[in-house]
Amino acid sequence: MADQNVTDMANQLAEECLAVQRETGNERLFMEVASVLGASSQTMEEAFVTAIRTRMATFQGRAFMEKALAAHKAKAAQE
Repeated sequence: MADQNVTDMANQLAEECLAVQRETGNERLFMEVASVLGASSQTMEEAFVTAIRTRMATFQGRAFMEKALAAHKAKAAQE
């Protein structure tokens, strides 16, 4: 497990990377960043990839719940 400083840096970098991805439309930018990190620190690369994946999973989970709620509301409105 990475120390807290590495985790904090990886979390910040993940937030910045996701913002750049949204701005540029390059959904795979995080893979390029991970490759650059891995060239000098496998620990940082792993912490960064974990931070990215958990955030992306959270976004997907929220999108799923929003769709489920919208479908529920649409069905309730028809009844």
